[in-house]
Amino acid sequence: MSVFASLVEHLADLLQPLCGASAAAAAIVLFTALVRLLVHPLSRAAARGQKARAALQPKIAELRRKHGRNPERLQKAVLELHAEEKVSPLAGCLPGMLQIPAFFLLYHLFSSDTIGGEANALLGHRLFAAPLGERWTDALDGGLLSGAGLVYAGLFVVVACVAAFSYGLSKRMMAANPVAPAGDGEQLPGLGAVSRVMPFMSFFTLVTVAVVPLAAALYVVTSTTWSAVERAVLYR
Repeated sequence: MSVFASLVEHLADLLQPLCGASAAAAAIVLFTALVRLLVHPLSRAAARGQKARAALQPKIAELRRKHGRNPERLQKAVLELHAEEKVSPLAGCLPGMLQIPAFFLLYHLFSSDTIGGEANALLGHRLFAAPLGERWTDALDGGLLSGAGLVYAGLFVVVACVAAFSYGLSKRMMAANPVAPAGDGEQLPGLGAVSRVMPFMSFFTLVTVAVVPLAAALYVVTSTTWSAVERAVLYR
C-alpha cells in the first residue's frame, strides 16, 4: 500500500504543472491507462479467440447434423472441437479478471485513513471540487448542484454514454456471431445466461461509480471507456 501510494504521489507531482489541483486524479487516469496497456496483449488474444469461435460455426453445424439425436454426445463433441482448436469459450473474461487487483488496490488506498502508520495524504487530493476519498453519497450532502455533485453528474453522463455504446456493440457482435446450440436448440451450459447478461454489463458500472471512493470510480470509468474503444477496434 505504501509503495503504491508513493507511486500515485510521484505521478501526481509529474502532472502537477499540467493538471494543478487535479493532478492526483490525472495520475489515477494515467495509472489505469498503463494497466490497460499491460493487459492489451490479452485483449488482442481474446479478440482472436472470438473470431476463431465464429470460424468454428460451420464445423459445429456439421457436428449438430451428425449428433443431433444425442445431445450429450453433441455437447462433448463441441467441447472437444474447442479443445482441438485451442479456443476457449470464456477466454474473453481474462483481461477483465486481471484488472480486479488494481481496482481493489485503489479502493483500499483511498478508503484508508492511514498508510504505513501515517496519515493518508492522498485523501486530501481532489478532482475539481470532489475529494478523491469520498463517495457519491458524501457529495449529495452538499446538494446535487454542489461542486462535488456536478463532478459525479459528469461521471454518470460519461458512464451512461459508454454503456449505451457498449450495449449496441455487444448486441451487434452477438447477432453476427451467435452461440451455436449444443442440441435440441439448447446452448452449451452457462453460455446462454452469459450471452443474455453480457450486453447489460456496462450499465452495472453506474452502480459501481456510485458506491466506491471517487478515485476507484475514476479507475472504473477510465477502464470502461478504454474497453469500449478497444472492443470497437479489435472486433471490427
